[in-house]
Amino acid sequence: MLLLRCDGDCGSLTRRLTQQRQMEDGDDDTVCLGESSFFFVNRDYELTTFSFGSHSLDLLCLRSASTDFDLTGQLVWPGAVLLNNYLSDNAGILKGCSVIELGSGVGVTGILCSRFCHEVVLTDHNEEVLEIMRKNIELHSTSDTPTSAVLRAEKLEWGNSDHLSKILEEYPTGFDLVLGADIYILYFLQPFLLLFSCHAFSFLDII
Repeated sequence: MLLLRCDGDCGSLTRRLTQQRQMEDGDDDTVCLGESSFFFVNRDYELTTFSFGSHSLDLLCLRSASTDFDLTGQLVWPGAVLLNNYLSDNAGILKGCSVIELGSGVGVTGILCSRFCHEVVLTDHNEEVLEIMRKNIELHSTSDTPTSAVLRAEKLEWGNSDHLSKILEEYPTGFDLVLGADIYILYFLQPFLLLFSCHAFSFLDII
């Protein structure tokens, strides 16, 4: 899990990550099939209740993973449950913060954060996942549970400078916290440092 907070000097780390990324670019053998190559799309979403401490969330999600590698965001993974339990037990770090979550999936972490933060932006790159995420945001907005946070969904594919630039334009003040669970972040970490509301950060926890 990833939990970054803006409060320390990140200039040297940014330079090191940039150098690492330049070295690795020449060895990238990744094959991208694109969103048009869905093998199978399962939309049998079920309304499921998740409990984290004294907080309960009702969300639409799958019970098991889709057969398509690109649709892992349709269900709630163990890493998100661990992160949510941590955040529920340490809600003070979220009070009054602006938060962006990477790889939000169905939105279980971002929606929990909305009970403590003043602004939460959920992101994912897959349109199918973004659709169910937006349904869950709407479901939460009409629930009886009070929240003062602005809750939004945005498309963000890692390494896509156009997506990142669009978010930076729409949220020019940046974010206090960057969250992520069950994600691989190091390779693309340097561009995401631009999301912070100041030019410094620290790792609060990596579990």
